[in-house]
Amino acid sequence: MPQDKKEFALTDFTPYEIKDGEEYMSDAQLEHFANILRSWKQELMEEVDRTKEHMQTELNNYADPNDRASQEEEFNLELRTRDRERKLIKKIEKTIDLIDKGDYGYCEACGVEIGIRRLEARPTADLCIDCKTLAEIKEKQLGV
Repeated sequence: MPQDKKEFALTDFTPYEIKDGEEYMSDAQLEHFANILRSWKQELMEEVDRTKEHMQTELNNYADPNDRASQEEEFNLELRTRDRERKLIKKIEKTIDLIDKGDYGYCEACGVEIGIRRLEARPTADLCIDCKTLAEIKEKQLGV
């Protein structure tokens, strides 16, 4: 797989312009995030297809054990990456469900607004920055 492949970046969207007096998680905001998530999911699905195609077309039975080992390591790395992306796709789907239910944009721990800019940076965020920071501190202390 080429090294210059595009990582699933969330840069192909226009930041949301909050209107004066606009309610948090208005229909327009929910649609904005639903579009971001759907685009991200589509990009990940296309990457899965490219990997599958790459692995089928690049499968060689090298005579040299070093070449064979290199190819196997490359395929293993790609498969681990795709496994992480598969888990991310599930998280994206869960987040889209939250949007559909009207529960998106609020911290699962304390219920406060997560914030438009934080969600644009990480659309699958389910904790506000304060709760996420506390969770990370606890993880460090417990050595998880």
